[in-house]
Amino acid sequence: MPHAPPLGALLRQYTAGSPVACEPVDQGLLNRGYRLCTTRGHYFLKHHFDPETADPAAIARQHRATQRLADLGVPVAPPLPGRDGRTVAVVGGHAYALHPWIDGRHRHGGQLTAGQCERLGALLGVVHASLERVMPEHARARAADPRAESADPADTFTLIDELLGRVRRHRPADSFDELARHRLLERRALLEQHSGRRPARGGSVGWVHGDFHPFNLLYKGDAPAAIVDWDRLGLRPRAEEAVRAAAIFFVRPVGALDLPKVRAYARAYRRTAGATPSQLAAAVHRVWWERLNDFWMLRWHYERGDTRADCQFPATSALAVWWTREYDAVCEAFAD
Repeated sequence: MPHAPPLGALLRQYTAGSPVACEPVDQGLLNRGYRLCTTRGHYFLKHHFDPETADPAAIARQHRATQRLADLGVPVAPPLPGRDGRTVAVVGGHAYALHPWIDGRHRHGGQLTAGQCERLGALLGVVHASLERVMPEHARARAADPRAESADPADTFTLIDELLGRVRRHRPADSFDELARHRLLERRALLEQHSGRRPARGGSVGWVHGDFHPFNLLYKGDAPAAIVDWDRLGLRPRAEEAVRAAAIFFVRPVGALDLPKVRAYARAYRRTAGATPSQLAAAVHRVWWERLNDFWMLRWHYERGDTRADCQFPATSALAVWWTREYDAVCEAFAD
């Protein structure tokens, strides 16, 4: 098994029994997960591998937050404490956490009914409202200025030229290169047309999950069973997380959003989060601009040689074009 975790040393820090089987969980881009079977039951073992979020102290803070959310009835899966009471186990310089195994499956927006879309929006609204109750208020003063998140189109034009150069030099050329070149040229033209619409500032900052998408939500039957992967928990504009999540859950393979489902989701989110239509409309604008200027999938592919996100690129890159064309309809769906 690749990247096998040190099960003996790990389980000695818990009262979880002896290992019987351990299988990698394939889904997930940044961290490594395993389904662990022991003599005492089934668990999810998480190796916090991403260097940006693998600090044990930060992981422990996230763990405390999920426990408080669980106490409020939010569907989460808090980690299990070790023999010393800590929820982070460090072995060989690597951080691990042991969670209860949740039997469930991931569901994208195409698999959700209108009522389930409402439930999804309400759930994210409850998460945001609950985080406001359990997280420290004083941390807001140290939150980064959201204006810094607005991309400068001049920097994006430079990046586009750099990526086009990498596409030209890639050998042997393939269909991904052809699509990448097409989208880069298309995006440059769109940015030239809309460069004057750069957002001036962000929305109100609040505590957010940070990575709310289908692979981080487990369902049992028709009901959400657990929100997982809280590595990106932080202070950011809340309404923007709601828009980003919808753009992942409800994007169709052709790169268009399912606007009736977005509308049902957004109405429920506004109700439970206490967000206004104007806040959602402003968030739509900022996330649209973010999408126009973002090329992380191409950077992974051409700069890192990492192709794990390639399968997402056709729909995601098409979405930026469709969103620009249907801008008013998207705003209306979120703010109606």
